[in-house]
Formats: sequence, C-alpha cells, structure tokens
Amino acid sequence: MPMITKKKLKDYKKLCYDREERGILTLDGLRFIYEANGYNPAAIGEYILEVPGTIHGEGEM
Repeated sequence: MPMITKKKLKDYKKLCYDREERGILTLDGLRFIYEANGYNPAAIGEYILEVPGTIHGEGEM
C-alpha cells in the first residue's frame, strides 16, 4: 500500500480548508455553475459577481 508523505497530507488538508472556508472554486464547482446557467456567458458572469458575496455575507445590508 503506497504511503503519502507528511507534506502531501498537509497540502491536502490546506486545500480542503481553503475550499470549504475561503471559497476556492474547483473545476467541478465551475463546471456545475456553467451547467446550471445553461452555458450562458451573461448568466455565468452575473452569478460569479453576485452570489459569492451573498454566501459570505458581504452583500447583505
């Protein structure tokens, strides 16, 4: 059974934290956004500009 190094484990844990807490967009997430917006560039752009701010509370008043 192959073993992973402590460095690789640390990098993976950092990636998981960044993805969950800081909102890093993965390729699967980007693909989901594209499909959900019907590959419409205007709708995708609007989503990218508006939704992340409301998720993290930046766009609320």
